[in-house]
Parts: sequence; structure tokens; C-alpha cells
Amino acid sequence: MKAAVLESYKNFVWKEVPTPKVKPGEVLIRIKFAGICGSDMHVFPGDFHPRTPVPFIPGHEMGGVVEEVGEGVSGFEVGDKVAVDPIIWCGKCPACKRKHYPACTSLKLLGIDMDGGFAEYISVPVHMLYKTSPELPDEHVALVEIYGIGFHANNRAQTKSGDSIAIWGAGRVGQVILQAARTKTQNQIFMVDPLENRLKIAASHYENIVTINPEKENPVDAIMKYTDGKGVDIAFEAIGHAVEIEGVPTPVRACIQSIRGGGKVCVLGLGDEPSPVVFKELIWKEAQIITSRVSDGEFAEVIDNLNQGNLKPEALISKVMHGSETQQAFELIQNESRNYLKVLLDFSR
Repeated sequence: MKAAVLESYKNFVWKEVPTPKVKPGEVLIRIKFAGICGSDMHVFPGDFHPRTPVPFIPGHEMGGVVEEVGEGVSGFEVGDKVAVDPIIWCGKCPACKRKHYPACTSLKLLGIDMDGGFAEYISVPVHMLYKTSPELPDEHVALVEIYGIGFHANNRAQTKSGDSIAIWGAGRVGQVILQAARTKTQNQIFMVDPLENRLKIAASHYENIVTINPEKENPVDAIMKYTDGKGVDIAFEAIGHAVEIEGVPTPVRACIQSIRGGGKVCVLGLGDEPSPVVFKELIWKEAQIITSRVSDGEFAEVIDNLNQGNLKPEALISKVMHGSETQQAFELIQNESRNYLKVLLDFSR
């Protein structure tokens, strides 16, 4: 089979590699499309070293069809369209014993800790597969993983009907948080981002969206104005590496300031820098800070909503490139990240 192999950091090679052998309990998947994630952009230059064992095949957002079923597998047949959940937990640590799998102390991912989906085929244990509707476009199946992050964040924050929401960051993760939230509440949603093109994507696909550019106005002041001083029920921080804007609070603190009394802040951004928080502002509101990492079985919820047409996957897809162009795709995102949300790699031809 052909695969995009990260031979060394910053260097993908499109080459022939052995097709995986199907073990008992596994299923061989013919990959149709795979998505490039923000984490992949850190794998590419070696930011995850020594966790990423180059040379290897990255890719943890993938979808395809069943090519071969291993011994002992039931429930799947050749030709079934499937999404692959890349998360591997240990099952032994205190978090796993409490079934809180995203908090596994030795959590691993296909495509980061081992070979992944930037290839024509991958063989995975059957429990990592989720069947989709045959009519669901192949490109959309590859988005199930990132949608799982958005649904998990909303489930962690317990988003419910009638909730008002603010989302800091209108990139890939912010957009899937928005789309997941819209399956749960039709109330006002505020999107905060300095990139106007990303704000336009959010506003053009949904009603009752208020877009706020923090370089033009203080987002906390704007949210308080729109909510008559009450604040929102939930604020999500999906930025991570924030750029400091003079006169504007840091994102996590701004989230705290923008919520109502008893509200919630859900933090997803994986920035390395300290994030200043005045806990008095949180305590006065007797509010909660929640974190959200990956997903925890939300693939089924995502697929159900995709099958019903409740999500807008085309809003996420900025470009599709062939798997042989993986190096060019990564360089494109690296050099023009502001212009792209989700770039998909095509392994179907």
C-alpha cells in the first residue's frame, strides 16, 4: 500500500509500505479520507518528540470502508462505512477504573504514538470502529473525530436547551463546539476571534450568532451589553496559544468575566503559557471551571447528528488534497494557517 510516512521531522515521503496484517479481533479499513489536525501540525516539526517515533505514519482523524474482517469479529461486514476512534486507554489507572477514559494517565492515540491513518489501509481493533450511514459522504466520515471533541466539550459543560454560550476561538475546535452546541440550544452564541474570515464562517451557517473581534472591541463588554449585564451560561476557551491584545483580558479570564453567576467555563486550549486567572472573580460567581480533552464515546452522537443532517461539515472543509501531497498540505497550513480550517487528505484514488 501507499502511505505518507513522516521519515524525519518536517519531511513526509509518499512511499510503498507493507499493508497491515489483520489480527484476530481486528478489522482492515481502506481509508478514504483523513484530516489534518492541530496536533498533527505539532507532530510535523517534532514538538511531540520523543513521543512520536519517526519514521512513522501520522493521522488520527480518518474514515473509510471495511476491507477485511478478522477472526472473531461480529457486527461488521466488508463494505461497511466506518469512522475510527483513535483513542487507546490503559484500563488500569485510577481514571480508567472510574470509566473516565479521557483522563487516562497513559492515553495513546493512533497516528501519534503509533502508525495512523495517512495511508491507504489501517488495521484496528473492532471496538475502535463506529458504523455510519452508507449515504454519508466519505469526506464527512473523516470529520467524526474532531466533531467528537466538540460534542464532548458540550457534554462536559452539560449544555442544555436555552443555554447562551460564548466561544473564544473560531478555529477548527471552536467551530465544532459551535456546531455541537447548536444541536442542544438555539439561544444566542457569541464567537470571539480576531480573524474575520473565521467569524464569517460561523455567522454564515447559523442564525442568532454574534461575532466579536477582540481587536475592535472588548469581548466581555460586548457580551455584557448584549445580555443586559447578565452574562452567558457557558463560556468555552478553544484558543490555547493566545496572542495578547492590549486592554483585553486573557481568554480564560475573559471567559470567567463573561459568564453569569453560577455559570461554567470549559477550557480546551492546550497552550504552554501560564494563563492568569483572578479566582476572586470566579468565586464571587460561585462558578465552575471545567476542562475537556478528547472525546469519550461521542462518535455515536456525532454520527447520529451527521446522518440526520444536523451538522454543517462543509463549513469546516477548506481544501482537499491527495495523500501524495501530504508534504505540500502541511507546508500550506504551516505558512497560511489563518486561511484554512480543515484540510483533508484523499486516499480513495
